Amino acid sequence: MLRFRHILLLLITVLAACGTVDFDKAPVGRFEGSLLVMWVREGNRLGDGRFVFVPSRTNPLTFHRNKPGAAVTRIRPEMMYTDGGSIPKAGQLFNGFSPWGYAPAYMIHDWLFVARHCLNDGAPSDEERKIANMAFQESAEITAEAIKTLIASGKVKKNDVAPRVIAGVVAGPFAYERWVLKGACSGDRVSQEHRAEVEKAFAQRAGVRVLKSGVAPAKIIAEISF
Repeated sequence: MLRFRHILLLLITVLAACGTVDFDKAPVGRFEGSLLVMWVREGNRLGDGRFVFVPSRTNPLTFHRNKPGAAVTRIRPEMMYTDGGSIPKAGQLFNGFSPWGYAPAYMIHDWLFVARHCLNDGAPSDEERKIANMAFQESAEITAEAIKTLIASGKVKKNDVAPRVIAGVVAGPFAYERWVLKGACSGDRVSQEHRAEVEKAFAQRAGVRVLKSGVAPAKIIAEISF
């Protein structure tokens, strides 16, 4: 999927290939709920691993669009991988705010592509099936709305990023190529091994005693709540 890591790297090189999203006219929506950023291990080698976006069990992250008549007005992402390793580097572009403050917008954008991939492959979850009628252009508009909502909520500074450029890139041909991609669904799914690490992290967080297993708990990196 096209993740924000790639978007940031492409800002300078693909401006001419941007699509069209009117960021100024994008309505401000509403975020509610919480998400956790967790680190799961790929193997035994030091430094190996992946970041995972994990919705709260009791109050999952939800984005409510302020756009009546849209194909989808409520988006509730499910657990998924993210290229979080690039976000600390991207944070150098921000003015004193943790780059994880953008995590809700990253999750909304990336999950729409996960959902589309699984729809393309005929293997969507019930939640993913809800965006079946969403056009590519609308996915870009939602990304602009999510970023604008974070700015309006004070989670990030207004001048931290070039939101109009990002909105254009996610509407461009590179993003579209990923939107129509087939055969990517299985690779987007969080593995059973990593799900077990996430489950163990939740158990430890809740103070639940678990049987010894060989499974190391995922490490909670950040939690963002609204």
